[in-house]
Amino acid sequence: MTRDHQNEKEQYRATIEGLDRRGSGQAVVWRENELGNPKKLKLVVPRSLPGEQVKVDVDYPTKKWSKAHIQEIIDVNPERTIAPCPHFDICGGCVWQHWDYSGQLKHKTEHVKKAITEQGFDPDLVKDAIGMDRPWDYRNKMEFTFSPEGAMGLHEQGNFRNVFDLETCLIAGDDMVDAALEVSRWAKDHQLKGYEKEQHVGLLRHLMVRQSFSTGEIMLAVIATEPPAGELAEMVDDLVQRIEGKNAKVKSLLWIKNTLWADRVQAEEVHTLFGRDFIYDEIAGYRYRLWFDTFFQTNPTQAEKLVELALEVGNPKPTETMIDLFCGVGTFSLPFANQVKELAGVEIVESSIESAKRNAVENGLNNTFFLASDARRGIDQVLEKFGQPDLLLLDPPRSGAGGKVMRRIGRSKPKRIVYVSCNPVSFAEDIAELKQFNYELISVQPVDLFPHTVHVELVSEIVLNEGAEF
Repeated sequence: MTRDHQNEKEQYRATIEGLDRRGSGQAVVWRENELGNPKKLKLVVPRSLPGEQVKVDVDYPTKKWSKAHIQEIIDVNPERTIAPCPHFDICGGCVWQHWDYSGQLKHKTEHVKKAITEQGFDPDLVKDAIGMDRPWDYRNKMEFTFSPEGAMGLHEQGNFRNVFDLETCLIAGDDMVDAALEVSRWAKDHQLKGYEKEQHVGLLRHLMVRQSFSTGEIMLAVIATEPPAGELAEMVDDLVQRIEGKNAKVKSLLWIKNTLWADRVQAEEVHTLFGRDFIYDEIAGYRYRLWFDTFFQTNPTQAEKLVELALEVGNPKPTETMIDLFCGVGTFSLPFANQVKELAGVEIVESSIESAKRNAVENGLNNTFFLASDARRGIDQVLEKFGQPDLLLLDPPRSGAGGKVMRRIGRSKPKRIVYVSCNPVSFAEDIAELKQFNYELISVQPVDLFPHTVHVELVSEIVLNEGAEF
């Protein structure tokens, strides 16, 4: 161990023992404290892989843990590969481009196994994660940020305040990137400043780009602190001309006013600069309208796999009734409604429910009932209207459904449950609540919707078994 007191750095050799929830390596070393006694120091080492021995610099070591920077990899994980993206070293989006894709999939499978094992379930119920044949260009939606200086791109890893100027993005398609870069050039040509959230000043906040994989249609939404009028009018007209002239696939160009403090894409006013205020997309043969704030599966290729798996394990029948909790715009509702007698969807976001109703009509379905409500109260209203369901599907947010909702599901006693999850930890905690209601976990199938990131989705089959010990 060496120390540089002037720069307050320390250097260590360390072995990467595992990965944290953000995908960075974890290691433990020992250092002397102020009294000369040994003290354990936990290191977080971005861009490292399990089993690697690395030489690292540690800035400002703390008493318990600190971020470390790789100076040299002494023993290399054989699954390490060269990251193809020029932004990989600084970008906070992809964290595993340096890891062979087969290694990523194995890790995600083990992550799901570990999560359910910690809740007392058999890890052998987890199948190998289903990956993509080509794990690039898979995203149909990206949100970019403008820096106060006018750069447009993504946030730096570990430093959310900094935004680097985007040149490319390998997990988004070329059409999306080309359209985004045209907006970036327009902003620079007019010397438009980005938003500075600490001082609450500046014009441009975000650029949202989404593209339909089925139709190729693109939506661009510029999020700014002022409406597209007054001194901005000529500049906005120039943006319209540029996009219309160079990006024929753009069918929706929006200008969204947002002066709210929260640093996320939201709207006070929506102005359609040209085209429609929505685009069309399809999943599993069903057509959906997507507005700028519509939640829709970000990887449509793997989303179709999710729907296919859910139908397979759910085994819907024409005589059955079904509840779809956290139904969104009907991604799972419509394919299932086509195969059951009646389907009720529950979703707390009212705009999503209106979209689900419209999507059902446009797809020729007349056996659906959609309710805008939180899941716990919504399931009670649906049970009162339709009675005990034969089949229940839930696809909750990352935080999970929660104990109260899961216990309410258990008391309603659907014969079969399909749980689709984007968080194995909250999934395992949720299904543990069903033990007391005699449900049996049959299978868990992980699906990789976000290659080169830590995230993994899954589809599980759970059945009511009066005689089972869960």
